[in-house]
Amino acid sequence: MRLLLVEDDDHVAAALSAVLARHGFEVTHARSGEEALQALLPADGAPFAVVLLDLGLPDQDGFEVCGKIRKRTTTPVIMVTARSDTRSKIHGLNLGADDYVVKPYDTGELLARIHAVARRTPPADSAPGRPGDAGGPRALRLGPVIIELPNRRVSVHGVTVPLTRKEFDLLALLAQRPGVVFRREQIISEVWHTSWEGTGRTLEVHIASLRSKLHLPALIETVRGVGYKIVVPV
Repeated sequence: MRLLLVEDDDHVAAALSAVLARHGFEVTHARSGEEALQALLPADGAPFAVVLLDLGLPDQDGFEVCGKIRKRTTTPVIMVTARSDTRSKIHGLNLGADDYVVKPYDTGELLARIHAVARRTPPADSAPGRPGDAGGPRALRLGPVIIELPNRRVSVHGVTVPLTRKEFDLLALLAQRPGVVFRREQIISEVWHTSWEGTGRTLEVHIASLRSKLHLPALIETVRGVGYKIVVPV
């Protein structure tokens, strides 16, 4: 598994690279945001499975780098940083990061998180979660909303609506069972693969963003004290 480590501290990078190598990773080290973006350019070799991104980079802020990465590729990004405040976590996840790990961290936990995001990232020709399994539906229709699972495309009245990775995963999850209430804890577990309580606010932000982008505020109904459900437009 190829992994891109974006870390400006050579001592930290060397120690972590050694650990990752012992666990079968092929690590490419980038010391700046620009190096990281250059490393992600199409090449003959296999693509990176995961990007470990430090936020304190010498040339540009890691949040900015994450945004640029997300515009270029769907490669999972794990932010690894000393910034432990909730606002930074929410901002990073909203920018498209797949996970957020605070330093100092347990190496075993970091390895588990790397494998988790790599495992749940679908190939380009498959869909997220259960709907994309072999034999499963390739598209979901919710009135004027069509969710094309293989290419992760959403359209409303035939017009494509650009969504972030997490927004798409969230919508696809709820759309599996229209009318069924998904508990907040269940959504957080299945979309963010974590039980971190602070993710609750991020869930609310993503729900609000979906309602706004789809221009169908009634599509996702809040079930107070429980969670959310899809209400198919007539």
